Amino acid sequence: MAAIDGLPPLRDVIATHGLSAKKSMGQNFLLDLNLTAKIARAAGDVTGSDVLEVGPGPGGLTRGLLAEGARRVVAVEKDARCLPALAEISAAYPGRLNVVNGDALEVDWRALLTPPIKVVANLPYNVGTELLVRWLTPDVWPPQWDSLTLMFQKEVAERIVAKPGGKAYGRLAVLAQWRCDARIVMHLPPGAFTPPPKVSSAVVHLTALAEPKYPADPAVLSRVVAMAFNQRRKMLRSALKGLGADIEERILAAGLEPTDRAEQVPIEGFCALAREVAH
Repeated sequence: MAAIDGLPPLRDVIATHGLSAKKSMGQNFLLDLNLTAKIARAAGDVTGSDVLEVGPGPGGLTRGLLAEGARRVVAVEKDARCLPALAEISAAYPGRLNVVNGDALEVDWRALLTPPIKVVANLPYNVGTELLVRWLTPDVWPPQWDSLTLMFQKEVAERIVAKPGGKAYGRLAVLAQWRCDARIVMHLPPGAFTPPPKVSSAVVHLTALAEPKYPADPAVLSRVVAMAFNQRRKMLRSALKGLGADIEERILAAGLEPTDRAEQVPIEGFCALAREVAH
């Protein structure tokens, strides 16, 4: 891979620019260019797409995406120490890399990219879930992006793809799987990173569906799901009593049992309940 783009190995890049990973920024650098290329390929064919990358760090995944033929990469990096290293990549791929020094929670990426858009990122641990929720809850669906290929802590990845009945199943699973096909496409051990985190990681690939799997008002569904899982040990009739005195009747009308607990309810059931509550 280093031979493909003529740029130095990432360890050399980090040494040259003094890029020690900062815990305060949730940084763990992935230095194996074979692995970063594999993550880039997990996003599918990127040749006709603009790609949003969050937290490129020294640019391993950035290089993978560009080498795989991404039309354009917009890389949002909060850590100004990484900018010189990313500038070297930009020079090697003229006109194809736009580096934005800013906070991904504040940058309006939509103004910077042209559809079709893919989001591919080794997300900083401290903002990963919040960014995912934002991408899954735009004002209009389908969203501007076609797919998300994101690295998380393994535990978070398992929550995204979880099925009803288990402890991992919760709000994130409902949110993701209501509007997307979601699957884990890669596992990475702590040793793949510098410094090694305390936990394993996994890459999740989410493909946006043209429309949600079941009809429901997004705001109502979000409220019902949040209430149900905020007190997941309680039965639905107790957890959702704040939705009205007739909540038991609405639960029954949705085809569920008032004695069910949130983790037993499939996405279709939550959508039916959201429709009942919205009446």
